[in-house]
Amino acid sequence: MKCAQLTVGALSNQDAGRVGLQPLELWKAYHLEGYPGFLFITNPFLPGWQHRWVRQCLKLYPRKPNVCNLDLHVSPEQTADLWSVSEKQLRKKMTQKRQAKTLLEKLRWVTLGFHYNWETKKYYKERFTPFPADLAELSRCVAFACGFSNFRAEAGILNYYHMDSSLGIHVDEAELDHQSPLLSFSFGQSSIFLLGGQSREVAPTAMMMNSGDIMVMSGASRLLYHAVPRILRHPGGGLLPPELSDPPCADKPDMNPLTEPCSPQDWQVCAAYLNDSRINMTVRQVLEEGGSFPKDMGTTTDHMTTGGSYHSEEISEAELQIKQAKTTSKTPQDEDD
Repeated sequence: MKCAQLTVGALSNQDAGRVGLQPLELWKAYHLEGYPGFLFITNPFLPGWQHRWVRQCLKLYPRKPNVCNLDLHVSPEQTADLWSVSEKQLRKKMTQKRQAKTLLEKLRWVTLGFHYNWETKKYYKERFTPFPADLAELSRCVAFACGFSNFRAEAGILNYYHMDSSLGIHVDEAELDHQSPLLSFSFGQSSIFLLGGQSREVAPTAMMMNSGDIMVMSGASRLLYHAVPRILRHPGGGLLPPELSDPPCADKPDMNPLTEPCSPQDWQVCAAYLNDSRINMTVRQVLEEGGSFPKDMGTTTDHMTTGGSYHSEEISEAELQIKQAKTTSKTPQDEDD
C-alpha cells in the first residue's frame, strides 16, 4: 500500500474532536494499488474515544425503533433494550466464563436509517427511522476528509461478530447512489478483510483490520466483491487491543462532544463483550443528491425481515481461499513505501 495524502484543512480540528477524531494532519491513510477509490485509514481516533463508539453500538443503536436480527425471534419487550436485559450477566462473565449467551451476544446485525431488507435486497422509503445524529456527524467528517463534501449518512448496517463468525462474499449495490462512498468502521478484535474484483472469480487481496481502522470504498472500488472470512484476536497478546485496554477518559473542558463519555460501569459490560467479539459499522448514502425512490420500486409492509443476511452466508472455499490473495494478513503500514 502507498500513503495517501488527505487535504489538510478539509476538516477542522474542532469538528474532528467533537466526534473523537485526531487532527487531520495526524491521520495515516493508504491507497491500495490496483483499487482506485479505496482508502485504508489506520485508527484516527483520539485516546478513549473508541470506548464511546463501542458503547453506542452495544447500548444505544440496538434500541427500538432500530431493527435487528432478534426481532422475529424474541419478544418486543426484550428487544426494546438488549443492553438492560444483558448487562448483569455480561458483568458476571468477567469472573465466570461458563455462562449462557446473553441476548446482546446473540445480536448479529442492526440496521439504521433506511432499513435494508435482507430478502428483497432493497431499501424502501417507508422503512425508515431517524439516523443517529452522532454517527451521521462522524461519517460526514470522515467522508469530508476524504474529499466527499456532500456525503449524507442515510443507512447503516452494524455487524456483530464473534470468533467463529464470518461475512460472506458480497457486493453492496442496493443503494441508489453509487457515487458516494461506503464507510466501514471496526472496533474490538481483528479480522481478515478480503477485497476482490467485479466478479467472484477475481483473486482477492487480504488485509488485516484492527480496532479503530476505517475503510472507504468509493469510485471504481465502490462495487467490488468483498468478505470477512475470519475473526482473529488482535496481535498484541492481551484480551483487548491496547487502544481499548485503558479505561475510558473524560472530556477536556474545551470540548463539546456529540456523545457522552463511556462510564467505567458501562465499559465493564463492553469489555466483557469485546473479549471475544468484533463490531463493524458500515454507513451508506442511499439516494443521490436531490434524488428519490423510483415510483415503480414497490413498497413493503414488513417491519423487518431476517432473510438470509450475508452475515451468515456460507463462504466458498474456492472463492475466499486466503492463500490465493495477493497480500496476506498485513496491515497497510507494513507496506507504505
